[in-house]
Amino acid sequence: MAVIQVYCPTCSSADVIKFGITGQNKQRYCCQNLSCAKKTFILDYSNQACAPGVEEKIIEMALNSSGIRDTSRILGVSRNTVTATLKKSAIVVARQSKLSRKNEGH
Repeated sequence: MAVIQVYCPTCSSADVIKFGITGQNKQRYCCQNLSCAKKTFILDYSNQACAPGVEEKIIEMALNSSGIRDTSRILGVSRNTVTATLKKSAIVVARQSKLSRKNEGH
């Protein structure tokens, strides 16, 4: 029987335990590191939008002038996912710039 060492994709900790099975019969894992931001994860996501790093790739492609359809086709995610991610990142940027302008005024 082969044993595969599983590491948390967020904190790279080896302190991981099995945490049940998803609806698609995939093994779910739980990170036991108390400082880890994301506790549960799956090794192979069937939904590409949930995979780690996809949001960063969407934002990077948008900054490099890739269109929404082009980005969705290349990454294998829905156009709605690309649009929602870009809207969410725009809100975060707007809040950060608003806070920085507020701090500069004082």
